[in-house]
Amino acid sequence: MEETTPPLQAGSKPHLEKLTLGVTRILESSPGVTEVSIIEKLPAERHMISSWEQKNNCVMPEDVRNFYLMTNGFHMTWSVKLDEHIIPLGSMVINGISKLTQLIQSSVYSLPNAPTLADLEDDTQEGNEDHQLEKPHFDCRSAIFELDSCNGNGKVCLVYKNGKPGLAHDTEIWFLDRALYWHFLTDTFTAYYRLLITHLGLPQWQYAFTSYGISPQAKQWFSMYKPITYNTSLLTEESDNFVNKLDPSKVFKSKNKILIPKKKGPVPPASGQKGPGPLPPPTSKPTTGSGNPVRK
Repeated sequence: MEETTPPLQAGSKPHLEKLTLGVTRILESSPGVTEVSIIEKLPAERHMISSWEQKNNCVMPEDVRNFYLMTNGFHMTWSVKLDEHIIPLGSMVINGISKLTQLIQSSVYSLPNAPTLADLEDDTQEGNEDHQLEKPHFDCRSAIFELDSCNGNGKVCLVYKNGKPGLAHDTEIWFLDRALYWHFLTDTFTAYYRLLITHLGLPQWQYAFTSYGISPQAKQWFSMYKPITYNTSLLTEESDNFVNKLDPSKVFKSKNKILIPKKKGPVPPASGQKGPGPLPPPTSKPTTGSGNPVRK
């Protein structure tokens, strides 16, 4: 069982300030941010780590071991205040040892011959073209342990690339999205922890490391509370895919016609009578017809 204490204010203890790399001060000074808190957890005992290794037939990496000897898990949250409403926003989580469990490989349904995650295996490298690394496997070729459930947006996993027995130097940190595609994050747990802290636990921040990026809603939060090491140019990259922009010069181009001045005829004399303009001058030779006779 993990032993925890009630949430503490971020700056209440010096060792918690070191654990969060001082990011609490940045959050507390940001506009609208409130309720920055950390759930303090006691260090794990060494026998707990040994039991985990024996149970899972894996050697825990040294940086992961040192982390659990300092705190048995990590949970930091912060909220924002909008129009008198407090909205939970940031969440930084690393599961304790008791929740560092292997990704479920049992049947999805409790029926005979029901599908499993291993049935999704194929030889493609979808979602991992940029890194050209071998993706994790749901079958016995990899041993996968969940570090963070990401509030239902995916899973961050500690992956032993060569299955069991798992060796410490064979580990990597990967992100499994909701479509069950794998995306490489870091080579070591220490590097991942820094990513977690510097991205402030913003919603869906892991998707910044995927080929399709974060959602439009997450981009709004990223614009308000920029991560410390985040490439802000990605916020505007391919923005036309998400925002409809109107260019007045293009929209109204067909209506901006060039007016050609018309030739003006003779100006009629100003008079109070209404009617047609002046008649043409009479010819020198009068004509006769069925009309009135012409006076001589």
